[in-house]
Amino acid sequence: MEKLNVAWFKQVTPKQIIFNLMLWLTIVSGALLFAPQALIIGLNLEPVVTQNAHFIGLGLIVGAAYLLMQVANYFLDEAIQYLKSKRTVEVIERKVRLLDPTERALLREFFLQGETILTLPENESAVKSLLETNILEYLGNKKHYAIQGPTADYKISMIARSYLNRQVLRLPPGEPNQEQMQLLIKARPHFVHSLVTTRKHAA
Repeated sequence: MEKLNVAWFKQVTPKQIIFNLMLWLTIVSGALLFAPQALIIGLNLEPVVTQNAHFIGLGLIVGAAYLLMQVANYFLDEAIQYLKSKRTVEVIERKVRLLDPTERALLREFFLQGETILTLPENESAVKSLLETNILEYLGNKKHYAIQGPTADYKISMIARSYLNRQVLRLPPGEPNQEQMQLLIKARPHFVHSLVTTRKHAA
């Protein structure tokens, strides 16, 4: 039981404690001020309410103001998040229409290699551009190679995936034949080959 109580207290944040205190302050103050007079008299609280009415009123004002501020902040955060998501989608849609050959070839690598995560050089302009436009998502695992330079793990963002179909990436419908595969391999970004070579040397 003691372990359970300690674990519960560790999970409670100062913000939650303040919110709960303000909520109870508002409820108690409102109940004391607006409860029926008969109930107040029946509970022998009339002298307390009469003598401390101004403090109870102040508590109600402070508690209600805090709760209203929290509600306003919640809706404001939701609105900001909505606008941010909308802006992200607009940037991705615009970038998908303007992919250059290197960027398109880079995105094809995820499909050609059948991987959801690829290790890519951070300093490549195609990687930077796709990262800035929210098509690629940075995952960390940064490494440094003397020849290749810094690399890190990336994946295609969840929002961008719905916009990257075979037509956009110029992949053949269905399973590519040998000739189509050779053309796709030939169009691979130059840094993919050098990265593979670097890995072999590092190993």
